[in-house]
Amino acid sequence: MSVASAEKKFVSVLDKIGQDFVKGLDEVEHYLPAAETLASLIFPAEAAGISGVVNTTQLIQSAVASVQQKFAAAGPGKAGASALAADVLTIVTPTVTQLLTEGGVKNVNSTYIQNIVNAVVAILNVQQAPAAA
Repeated sequence: MSVASAEKKFVSVLDKIGQDFVKGLDEVEHYLPAAETLASLIFPAEAAGISGVVNTTQLIQSAVASVQQKFAAAGPGKAGASALAADVLTIVTPTVTQLLTEGGVKNVNSTYIQNIVNAVVAILNVQQAPAAA
C-alpha cells in the first residue's frame, strides 16, 4: 500500500459543516467540540467562573456553524473568512457583550469579540472532522 493511499484526507470541522449543510444545524453540531473545551482554551483566566464564557463560546460556535452552512448553501465565492466573521459578529455581539460583562470580563469591545470569533474559527478549522461511518 502506498503512503498516499494510506493517508486519510484531512477535513476540518468547518469544511465538514459546509459539506453537510443540508442535514441542518442539529445534525452538524455533533462535529463541534464541546463549548467547555473551547472556553477553557480561550478564557483561561476565567476558568473558575466559566458558565458565562461557556455560554458565550457555545453561542459563537453555533453562529459560526450556522453561517458556514448558509455560505455553503449559497455556493462558492461568498465563504471567505472575513465574510464569515462579519456575519458571526453581527449575530453574536450584543449577547456576547452582555454575557461577558455580567460574567465579570473587563474591556469587552468589538475587537475583543472579534478576537474570540477568530479563535473559534481557527480552532474549528484545525479540528479534524470525525470520519463518516
